[in-house]
Amino acid sequence: MQAVEVKSLLEEKLSDTEVNVEGEGCNFQLNVVSDELAGMSPVKRQQQVYAHLNPWIADGSIHAVTMKFFSRAAWAERS
Repeated sequence: MQAVEVKSLLEEKLSDTEVNVEGEGCNFQLNVVSDELAGMSPVKRQQQVYAHLNPWIADGSIHAVTMKFFSRAAWAERS
Protein backbone atom coordinates (compact mmCIF):
# COMPACT_ATOMS: atom_id res chain seq x y z
CA MET A 1 0.00 0.00 0.00
CA GLN A 2 1.24 3.49 -0.81
CA ALA A 3 1.09 6.60 1.37
CA VAL A 4 -1.21 8.35 -1.11
CA GLU A 5 -3.69 5.46 -0.84
CA VAL A 6 -3.74 5.70 2.95
CA LYS A 7 -4.23 9.48 2.72
CA SER A 8 -7.08 9.20 0.21
CA LEU A 9 -8.82 6.45 2.15
CA LEU A 10 -8.75 8.28 5.49
CA GLU A 11 -9.67 11.69 4.08
CA GLU A 12 -12.61 10.12 2.27
CA LYS A 13 -13.87 8.34 5.40
CA LEU A 14 -13.12 11.00 8.04
CA SER A 15 -15.00 14.19 7.25
CA ASP A 16 -13.26 17.54 7.65
CA THR A 17 -9.92 15.83 8.25
CA GLU A 18 -6.53 16.35 6.64
CA VAL A 19 -4.10 13.44 6.82
CA ASN A 20 -0.39 13.75 6.11
CA VAL A 21 1.19 10.34 5.60
CA GLU A 22 4.84 9.38 5.64
CA GLY A 23 6.20 5.93 4.96
CA GLU A 24 5.73 3.26 2.36
CA GLY A 25 5.13 -0.42 2.04
CA CYS A 26 3.47 -1.47 5.27
CA ASN A 27 4.73 1.10 7.82
CA PHE A 28 3.15 4.54 8.06
CA GLN A 29 3.30 7.63 10.23
CA LEU A 30 0.14 9.74 10.22
CA ASN A 31 -0.32 13.37 11.16
CA VAL A 32 -4.07 13.74 11.47
CA VAL A 33 -5.43 17.29 11.45
CA SER A 34 -9.01 17.51 12.67
CA ASP A 35 -10.70 19.69 15.26
CA GLU A 36 -13.26 16.95 15.91
CA LEU A 37 -10.69 14.18 16.46
CA ALA A 38 -8.35 16.43 18.44
CA GLY A 39 -11.17 16.95 20.96
CA MET A 40 -11.56 13.21 21.61
CA SER A 41 -9.66 11.06 24.07
CA PRO A 42 -6.51 9.41 22.68
CA VAL A 43 -8.17 5.99 22.58
CA LYS A 44 -11.28 7.29 20.78
CA ARG A 45 -9.11 9.09 18.19
CA GLN A 46 -7.14 5.95 17.41
CA GLN A 47 -10.31 3.87 17.23
CA GLN A 48 -11.72 6.26 14.60
CA VAL A 49 -8.66 5.82 12.39
CA TYR A 50 -8.16 2.09 12.95
CA ALA A 51 -11.81 1.44 12.09
CA HIS A 52 -10.95 2.37 8.50
CA LEU A 53 -7.52 0.73 8.37
CA ASN A 54 -8.38 -2.62 9.97
CA PRO A 55 -9.08 -4.50 6.71
CA TRP A 56 -5.59 -3.64 5.45
CA ILE A 57 -3.99 -4.41 8.80
CA ALA A 58 -5.76 -7.78 8.86
CA ASP A 59 -4.53 -8.77 5.39
CA GLY A 60 -0.97 -7.56 6.07
CA SER A 61 -0.99 -4.63 3.63
CA ILE A 62 -0.38 -2.37 6.63
CA HIS A 63 1.84 -3.61 9.42
CA ALA A 64 2.55 -0.60 11.63
CA VAL A 65 0.86 2.77 12.07
CA THR A 66 1.87 5.62 14.33
CA MET A 67 -0.41 8.60 14.72
CA LYS A 68 -0.21 12.17 15.95
CA PHE A 69 -3.34 14.28 16.18
CA PHE A 70 -3.58 18.05 15.81
CA SER A 71 -6.33 20.63 15.85
CA ARG A 72 -6.27 22.92 12.82
CA ALA A 73 -4.89 25.76 14.97
CA ALA A 74 -2.12 23.58 16.43
CA TRP A 75 -1.18 22.32 12.95
CA ALA A 76 -1.03 25.89 11.60
CA GLU A 77 1.33 26.87 14.43
CA ARG A 78 3.74 24.10 13.40
CA SER A 79 4.13 25.41 9.86
